[in-house]
Amino acid sequence: MLEYDLVVVGSGPAGEKAAVKAAYFGYKVAIVDKGEFLGGTGVNTGTIPSKALKETAIYYSGERDKGLYGVDKVLTHQADMNDYMYRKSLVVKNLRKEVKENLDIHGVDIYLGTASFKDKNKIHISGPIEEVIYGKFILLATGSSPYHPKEFLFDDKNIFDSDSILNIKTLPSSICILGAGVIGCEYATIFSKLGCEVILINKSDKVLPFLDTEVSKALLEYMKQCKIRVVLNNSVSRIEFTKDENKPLRIIFETKQEILVDSFLYAAGRKGNINSLKLDVAKVKYSGRGNIIVDSNYQTSVENIYAVGDVVGFPALASTSMDQGRVAVQHMFQTKDTIKVHEILPFGIYTIPEVSMVGLTEQEATEKGISYCTGSAEYKDIPRGMIVGSIFGFLKIIFRRQDRVVIGIHIIGDQATEYIHYGMYIVEHSLNLHEIINKVFNYPTFHDLYKYAAYDGLGNLSGHKVKGGMLNQK
Repeated sequence: MLEYDLVVVGSGPAGEKAAVKAAYFGYKVAIVDKGEFLGGTGVNTGTIPSKALKETAIYYSGERDKGLYGVDKVLTHQADMNDYMYRKSLVVKNLRKEVKENLDIHGVDIYLGTASFKDKNKIHISGPIEEVIYGKFILLATGSSPYHPKEFLFDDKNIFDSDSILNIKTLPSSICILGAGVIGCEYATIFSKLGCEVILINKSDKVLPFLDTEVSKALLEYMKQCKIRVVLNNSVSRIEFTKDENKPLRIIFETKQEILVDSFLYAAGRKGNINSLKLDVAKVKYSGRGNIIVDSNYQTSVENIYAVGDVVGFPALASTSMDQGRVAVQHMFQTKDTIKVHEILPFGIYTIPEVSMVGLTEQEATEKGISYCTGSAEYKDIPRGMIVGSIFGFLKIIFRRQDRVVIGIHIIGDQATEYIHYGMYIVEHSLNLHEIINKVFNYPTFHDLYKYAAYDGLGNLSGHKVKGGMLNQK
């Protein structure tokens, strides 16, 4: 039986980065993955492929005048799903290769198979070869999978979850999506841009309720402009098959309304991948939705066993999962580098248009009793926006009245997930509006949004409404 300093279960973003970090510091590391390919959900069925498909949808829709990634705008045939999925498949293939090379370069041993505990140190691997390996430390990074309610028959032909939808063979003429969370909203806008009729169903009365209300409303309005039918305060009670080849599904709402569609996507929850681990054998504690319970160092109820990434629950982001893996390794081996995941996190939603935020929303500021004011700037009003033709989107700054220190940044528009990182710096370092205004940016760029919003905030504070960031510049 081979012995390792660290055995990592799962090769997604969290597992890969943890394994490589431990190997970098000279520890003997193995990684076990049951998937056909390395990279976990992040590379194969979630983060990367969905974002690649989103970019293809943007180019296909003509929002950027560059044609499809990998497909000319002038096609010799009617574009089909093979065309739309081309770039996604290419990116996924390249990243699978990169994960393998990264592990190989750092000398991490790779085992393909299903891992389960024999005891708190021994991992049994069921795969091409049955074997048992020993780990002084065990790190669980098995990710999550879409939750499957029993009332829906997922056939991956007409009824999909958020993983299987990426293997769709033909573009549906119409699709009903249940769940207006991050995944549901992302796919609603993607399929709309690809030319599908989209019906988005949500049980509550809000879309993405954790967003700042103004941003959430703007996204909802944009979706309606794109002819996405949004049905709130409702859900799906059952799905029946019809004899109509064009609209084979009858979706019956809880309110007894019915619609006929080509396809159905369930996007209303995920669960931790723990079923095959035999956590009870190792006495590792977990919750009902399959989330492993950990402390601030990602240590489980068993001293030598850690867990990171989606399998521990919120925030379940690839970006945070990577650092969770690094923090866990630091705690195991006292490498004294990444002590904790940073408290100020950017959130990115890859809808069309993108949404990103850092810091407090207006609602949260109100709940905390903070006296605040806001300033905003629209894409269409800045020179760079005019040049590239960005006609939708805005950046919003929330700041304290008494000292003008920024406590929240919210962006909706093209490339919002890129532009938010300066906002993260602003919030992290408690910059005020004048410090933003005094920064020099390349001109013209979209970073002007920050200055325009800061000037707008000063105007709102003083009661003098301005346009074009001209306050105090006369």
